[in-house]
Amino acid sequence: MSLSATSAPPSPAAPPPPPTRRRSRALTLNRLDLKVSPYLYIAPFFVLFSIFGLYPMLRTAWMSLHDWNLIGEHSFIGFDNYTRLFTDEYFWNATVNTFGIFLLSTVPQLLLALFLATLLNRTLLRARTFFRMAIFMPNVVSVAAVAIVFGMLFQRDFGLFNWLLGLVGVDPVDWDAQKWSSWTAISSMVNWRWTGYNTLILLAGMQAIPKDLYEAAAIDGASQWKQFWRITLPMLTPTFVFVVTLSTIGGLQLFTEPLVFANGNIIGGDQREFQTLAMYMYELGIENLNTAGYGAAVAWAMFVMIALVSLVNFLLVRRTVK
Repeated sequence: MSLSATSAPPSPAAPPPPPTRRRSRALTLNRLDLKVSPYLYIAPFFVLFSIFGLYPMLRTAWMSLHDWNLIGEHSFIGFDNYTRLFTDEYFWNATVNTFGIFLLSTVPQLLLALFLATLLNRTLLRARTFFRMAIFMPNVVSVAAVAIVFGMLFQRDFGLFNWLLGLVGVDPVDWDAQKWSSWTAISSMVNWRWTGYNTLILLAGMQAIPKDLYEAAAIDGASQWKQFWRITLPMLTPTFVFVVTLSTIGGLQLFTEPLVFANGNIIGGDQREFQTLAMYMYELGIENLNTAGYGAAVAWAMFVMIALVSLVNFLLVRRTVK
């Protein structure tokens, strides 16, 4: 009698047990965690931005449509505050001062920051860590201290710069009495304080560029200048656009440096030689209780200017470094 070689057919798999209530609740919580938790993580930012950013902007826009004073009295006047800007001599004077100081500070500052970042990125440079720390030190110094020191340097009678000019036969300059001289003094203060900050941001962008690109370019015989122009600048475009945008916003909102340079005089000199838009807005909105609505209109004019200039800078930088 022979045994059969065929095996018995496998038994069908048992159906999975029905989910218990505890397991179903765990699955539901897991789905909610995946969908809801990302919004909870970023919610604090939007809450704080809504309280300290969005609401003040909307409140300022509403105030700009009224004849508003800080006592609480106001009446709706529509766009009269904005039409008034076109005939306000002080507003256009502050606009010219703002853009004049902005050009004298931002353009040299960015070029110098790009040059210094290139030097600090070289592998042959010794004590790179020391120089990177040292170049950031001006940014951590108090603005008031910086303004006091530069105010002493630019003094008319005993200032260092007038002493140096006197060595070459140039008469002493009253730095805070004329537009060009006050713009130069304030822009030098801004450049000294913010060049190192922008340098480190650009340096971080340079270090993210793959080294293989430079090695391949060197093998092909590309010079240092061609490597910088063909590799560094195109690869650095996002970082450079970021730095330009930050510098534009900061330059057009300049307030502390010219205020301290004027020894707290909010009008920026005897004849408003270096009063910026931010100073003019503060004069209208804070110091003068009866023109808060008009000061709000100046604030929104500043916002539009900053947005337009930032957009123009973005397009120019993108086109230049392509």
